[in-house]
Amino acid sequence: MKKKIYAIVDIETTGGRAIRDKITEIGIVLHDGEQVIDQYETLINPERPIPFHITKITGINDDMVAESPKFYEVAKKVVEMTEGAIFVAHNVRFDYTFIKEEFKRLGFAYTRKQLCTVRLARKTFPGLPSYSLGKLMKH
Repeated sequence: MKKKIYAIVDIETTGGRAIRDKITEIGIVLHDGEQVIDQYETLINPERPIPFHITKITGINDDMVAESPKFYEVAKKVVEMTEGAIFVAHNVRFDYTFIKEEFKRLGFAYTRKQLCTVRLARKTFPGLPSYSLGKLMKH
């Protein structure tokens, strides 16, 4: 039986709406259920100013991304790393929707099986006041 591969993904963005906002950072860790088998991370030039309130949240500013690759320059790497893998994220809808929208802008469809760690945490630890990663780690 072939091992499942999990692509654990985290992104930072210029805002909260994938249709309007863009990715400023992406990190992908490939895991086979036992160990990390690959990883990739990069800042991404969103080709637009990063709002000040987003910089305060993420720590990423315009100067940091000015010389970074644009999404189309890392798109092939994203496809290769997540192909055949289960796309895992904490609040998967957010990360997955942004990546899917970036590919849509490039004229490509992006489809992956998804696993949401927030949903998993709610099932595993029902009734917690917060399901943020920090609060879950403390719990």
